[in-house]
Amino acid sequence: MATSAAVPRSCALTVGLFSGTRQAFPATQPVLVTLRDGNQKQVFRDYVKQSSFTMTGLPFHNNFADNYTVVAWAKGHQQAGFTPVKVTPDLPASVDLMLLSEDAGFNFRQARWGVIRRNPRYAALLAAGAASLEKARDRYMELMEDRPAALACFLNLMTAMAEIHLPAGSPIDYFRELIWDDTMKPDRFFAWADRNLVDQVVRAAAARLFAPEPGTSVFHAGATRSYKQVQFGEANVQLTFHENDTRTMGGVECIKVEPDIDYYKDLAAHALLEVAAHSLTGSATDPRQVYVLRWMAGRQAGVPEFDPPYTLA
Repeated sequence: MATSAAVPRSCALTVGLFSGTRQAFPATQPVLVTLRDGNQKQVFRDYVKQSSFTMTGLPFHNNFADNYTVVAWAKGHQQAGFTPVKVTPDLPASVDLMLLSEDAGFNFRQARWGVIRRNPRYAALLAAGAASLEKARDRYMELMEDRPAALACFLNLMTAMAEIHLPAGSPIDYFRELIWDDTMKPDRFFAWADRNLVDQVVRAAAARLFAPEPGTSVFHAGATRSYKQVQFGEANVQLTFHENDTRTMGGVECIKVEPDIDYYKDLAAHALLEVAAHSLTGSATDPRQVYVLRWMAGRQAGVPEFDPPYTLA
C-alpha cells in the first residue's frame, strides 16, 4: 500500500519595528528588512511600510538552520538586528527591533529633577553625600547638562540592576552613595555599596545567574573580582568589586563597586551585528546602543520592558 509523502512543515515569524521612543516605528517610512537562516542563506530581503508584519512559509529544518537573523535599516537611521530567533512550526516566533535615527539625542523629560527625586529607586542615592537637597539638585543638573551620556548610562544601569533578583533584594538595594567625579562616564559609574553585595552576587553566580569574569584586574584597575549577568544574549550587567577600597557609612562597611553593561555575550551575535554595535561611536560602549540592545533582549526574553526614564529621538 502506497504511503503519501510527508508534507514539509513551515514556520512564521512576526517582526515588530520600534523607534527610540519605545513606540511603534512610523508606518509611513520604508524599512529594509533582511532575514537569514542559520546557514546564512538569505530567505527574505525587501522594504516594508508596516510597524509590524508576519512572514509565513519559512522553511523548517529541525536543526541549527532554524536560528534566524533579522536585520532592519531605514534611511537616516542606524541598522538594528537580532540573532538567534528560533522558529518552529508549533509556535509562531516574534522579534522586536528598535531603529534609532542617526542623530538620536537624549530626551530626559522623565528624568527631570522634580520628577526623579520622587522616584524611590533614585531619591536616596541621588541625595546621599550632598550637604543639602539643593546641592544634590545642582550636581544632578550639572551631570544632565554637561555629560548627558554619563547620565543616560547611570539610568540604564539603575533600571537594569533593579530587574536583577538576588537571593535578597536587587543590587541597587545595597548601594549607599554615588561617587560624583569624572569616573561617571558613558559606560560606567562607581559607587559605595554594602559589602554584603559581594556575597549576594557570589550566591547568584552559584545559581547560574552570574558568571565570574576572568582577568578582572587587567580590564578594571584595582578590582578584585567581577561577575557578569548571563540572562540575556546582549547587554548584561557586569558588577566589578574593588574590595580593597573601603569606607564605613552609617555603621555599614562599604566597598567600591563598578557597574557597567557590555554589548554582547554571544560571540556569533557579536560577529553578525558588529556594524550595528559600533555604528554610533566606532569604539567605546555607547549608552544609546546599550539602551537599544537591552530593550530588544528584554522583549525577546519576555521580561518586563526595559524602561529607563528617558527616551531617544
